[in-house]
Amino acid sequence: MFPEHRPRRLRRNETIRRMVRETHLRVDDLVYPIFVKESSSLKEPIEAMPGQFRHSPDQLPALARKISSQRIPAVLLFGIPRMKDPTGTSAHHNDGVVQQAVRRIKDAAPELLVMTDVCLCEYTDHGHCGILDDKGEVSNDDTLEVLATVALSHARAGADIIAPSDMMDGRVGVIREELDENGFEHVPILSYAVKYCSSFYGPFREAAGSAPSFGDRKGYQMDPANVREALREAAYDIEEGADMIMVKPALPYLDVIRVCADEFDVPLAAYQVSGEYAMIKAAAERGWMNEDACVLESVTAIRRAGADMIITYFAPRLAEILA
Repeated sequence: MFPEHRPRRLRRNETIRRMVRETHLRVDDLVYPIFVKESSSLKEPIEAMPGQFRHSPDQLPALARKISSQRIPAVLLFGIPRMKDPTGTSAHHNDGVVQQAVRRIKDAAPELLVMTDVCLCEYTDHGHCGILDDKGEVSNDDTLEVLATVALSHARAGADIIAPSDMMDGRVGVIREELDENGFEHVPILSYAVKYCSSFYGPFREAAGSAPSFGDRKGYQMDPANVREALREAAYDIEEGADMIMVKPALPYLDVIRVCADEFDVPLAAYQVSGEYAMIKAAAERGWMNEDACVLESVTAIRRAGADMIITYFAPRLAEILA
């Protein structure tokens, strides 16, 4: 008798749906990104990212304890220095903004994993992710030594995981060598292996003051049209010593997350970036979408595509929903 198949039987109530659910989202899957600004007594709202703030290092202990109490396992730090220069020297100062932040968080919540973003765009006065040559182009090889110095300074401050996001060729190998030679062979590298040149970074650049003052980043970040290139980039980074890899952004690149998850046997992170966050917040503020439902659906989609961990500004709210 028609219909022969009745899949609706397994959707009749929430208990059945929960029992047959294929993808499960956990608080353990989440990483919370934090903007740290070199200042004091600061909790500054980010206009393009409602609900997110720039925090001074002295504000981080209370935030870290709150995040840890929600059982969110890790944070990812982005620094906003007071002074910028052509070579981003403040990125590797022993008392730089990220270095201060790491120490503050580890003192307040030692169980919370601290990941640190390694890049120069927030620290250079031109806003590019590397050192410029005489022609005004980003010099790949001149940048590598600086990135390694930054990574080492983060490890010395107590960072648990180093996360290079600059997209310079060979940077994972150089950073791995620098860490190993200085007694930090135990510190893992989470490489932004597959980082696209995306329009979805707009709110982040406003938050961090890291927009390039000229040109764009198409010469080192990936073309959004490419997926085979993503596999090559990830393979190179793993060969150089990356312990984990990342796809960024997340939702527009679910297909890339899927192929990376299928191809590689290392943990895979995906970054639900600032533009993804801002779109949901803007639509929810106008009453066009249910915010919590959209957050759950979008992050579940990222998890379903194959991400083992998800970096998201919604992490604290998700922890409340999933509790």
